[in-house]
Parts: sequence; structure tokens; C-alpha cells
Amino acid sequence: MAATETPASSSAQFAQQSARHAGGHPAQQALAALPELARTIAEGAASREVRRELPFDAAARFRESGLGRLRLPIEWGGLGGSLEDVFELIATLGAAESNLAHALRLHFDQTEVLLLAPRTPFNDVQIRRVAEGAIFGGASTEVGTARPGEITVQLRRDGEHYRLDGRKYYATGTAFSDYARLNVQDDAGLPVIAIVPVQREGFRVLDDWDGMGQRMTASGGLVFENLLVRADEVAPRVLGSLVGRHTGALRQLHLVAVAAGIVRNIVSDAKHYVINHGRPVLHSPAPTAREDAFIQQVVGELSAHSHAVDALVRDNARVLERQAEAIRRGDADADARVLEGALATARTQLVVSKLALQAAERLFEAGGASATARSHNFDRHWRNLRTIFSHNPLTHKARVIGDYTLNGVTTHLTEGRVF
Repeated sequence: MAATETPASSSAQFAQQSARHAGGHPAQQALAALPELARTIAEGAASREVRRELPFDAAARFRESGLGRLRLPIEWGGLGGSLEDVFELIATLGAAESNLAHALRLHFDQTEVLLLAPRTPFNDVQIRRVAEGAIFGGASTEVGTARPGEITVQLRRDGEHYRLDGRKYYATGTAFSDYARLNVQDDAGLPVIAIVPVQREGFRVLDDWDGMGQRMTASGGLVFENLLVRADEVAPRVLGSLVGRHTGALRQLHLVAVAAGIVRNIVSDAKHYVINHGRPVLHSPAPTAREDAFIQQVVGELSAHSHAVDALVRDNARVLERQAEAIRRGDADADARVLEGALATARTQLVVSKLALQAAERLFEAGGASATARSHNFDRHWRNLRTIFSHNPLTHKARVIGDYTLNGVTTHLTEGRVF
């Protein structure tokens, strides 16, 4: 996106939406300031991507906004927002700075866990931290294991507490965070999580993510060197629970919402380019690019793609909201609701991946060879989207949905990993 252009249409629409529903609700009052926050974060985003300049300032602005508390209930010190609110926030930030929107993925995963998991002294500490404005990052994945998801980094007992040595990777957003949630083994080899301050001695964040897209998400590695982990900073890691399955889908839809923001940005970039830089093609009878019928068609298709993607994300968010409410109430049909959410999210990913990547490619049809200039940096949209949709194998998701549709098989849908 050009430094002087922001996705104004989507921001204005969201501002109007917020104004209609604001009343006295803290979530809507806070979200009313989102368009201006997005505008400031968007300034210079395209040129920062060229320089690979991590968005520390943007992350600080987000922290100051208090929107990290969006999903936390009002009575817990939060803003009481819905999942539809959360994913609109992510899409709006994604249109401004997709790296920041992506970097918040684990934070909103953590707040969702706190919302739905039983209240414990350990969780109460994290709830208080979120309510006070803290941002969470962390990591699970390790490089060099036989399969993704295998955990070998292990705590070792040191008196009443523990020490940790080792490495993690894909620590998205941790460089911008206050606390890190780490999936590790305890000293008996059992799965646990440890939540520690990012600034603690022995905790080092590496800026070694070298992906072609989403280049400034701080998705590189973490190094632990005799890191102190207090006993009260460790809790059991429960695998395969309804909450775990719900947040698995939540993390997937978060990626799709980032993609929705990128597609909004594609529409904004196309409009800005056509109006300010475009020329009609040589044989066009139109006096200007904005009056060229073929260019109008391309921009119209891009707008339609963005509309469809936004609609799919909103609908999916409502499905996940219903399953979250069922889990929180302990409804008898909560398992069925969670299965519904896994299916909806996988289907959404499959469709949005095609629409979004096509939009990133079609953007160049709105301009000639000049649209490929590095000064515009339009190729970042395709690179960012391709990177996002490479997180999990979409062909596997399509097969799993097909197996369920044909045979009722739910094996992978109920394991709580990538669905």
C-alpha cells in the first residue's frame, strides 16, 4: 500500500458499524478508535516491508490502544468483545500492517484459552496480565524433529524451580510481547506449558525468520540459556480437549482474517494506483485509466473478492462464537458445535486461499508493467498470502472434509491440531 493511502472504505464502514452499536459497551467504544489506529499503523507499511523493518512502533501503538483486552469479559477487566469483533480487528489491522495482525495470533489464542478454561491460580495470573495490557507471544515448534509438533525441549529441576535450555522456532510475535507461552516437557517428560517474561535473563529472541512473505512477524527462533522458570509459571498441557480444539480452529481463522485484511489492501492499492498512476492501455478509447472499462472490470472483481472473503470470515466467526458459548456453558451439544467449527474453518480456508491468491495476482491487471515497480511493492501481497496459506497443507484439509462428507470420518477433525 502506498504511504499516502489507507484502506479507507473498510475503515469507514467499520467506524459506522461501531457508531451504530456503540451504546455504552466497552468493546464498541474501544473499537470506534480502530480506524484511526489502523491509519497510523498503515503509514509507510509498504516501504517498511522493502527494508524488512519490524513493526515495533505499530505493536506499541496496539498495546497502548488496550485492544489486547478485547476478548476478556468486562467483569475480568476486559472489553467483553465477541469473536466477530476480534476477527474484524485482525482484518482491519491486516489491511494496515499484515505483519502486526499476524503477530497477535498467539495473544488472542491465549486470551481465548483463559476465557474458556477453568479458573486456576495459574490462569488468574494470566487474566490479570491481559487485563493490565500485557501482550502474549511464545512458541511450540522445534526445528529438527521428525514431524512438526514434536516437543523435545525439557525443564530440569533446580531446587524449588526449574531451568530451561534449548531452542524453539516460529515464535511469531514474541519480539513484540511481554510474556511467552512455551510448550515444553516437564522433568518427567510430560507435556506442560510455561509462561515466562520475555525480558528475563536467559531468554533470547532471534530475528532469523527468512520467509519470502510476512517477513516482519518476528517468526524466527527463541534460545533459552539456563532460563529460570518458576514452579508457579508451569501448568499441565491438556491435549485434545474441547477448549484445545476450539482454539485450534481459532488460530486457523486468525490466519484467514489476516488474509482478509491483505485482500482489502489489494483493493485499496489497486484504486490508488489507477487513480494516481495508471494510464489507459494503448488501444483503449478511454481518456483515463479510471474510465477504462477493462480496468474497471478488474477493480470490480477485486472488490467482489474482498467482499466474499469478509463475509466468509464473519460467518465463520459466528460459528466459533456459538461453539465458545457452548463450551463455556457446558452444553450437551458442545462437542457437535466444536466439530461444526472445525469443518467451517477448514472450508473457509480452502475457499479464501483461492480468492485471495487470485486477487493478489489480478491486481497487476489494473496496471501495465509500471505496476511491477519496486516502489509500489505490490508483489508483497502475493508473497504474504502464499506464506500464510502455507502454514498447513490445504490439500490435506480438503481430503479430510471430503472423507467426512462421504464417510463421516472425524479422526483429524477431532484431534485439535490444525482444524
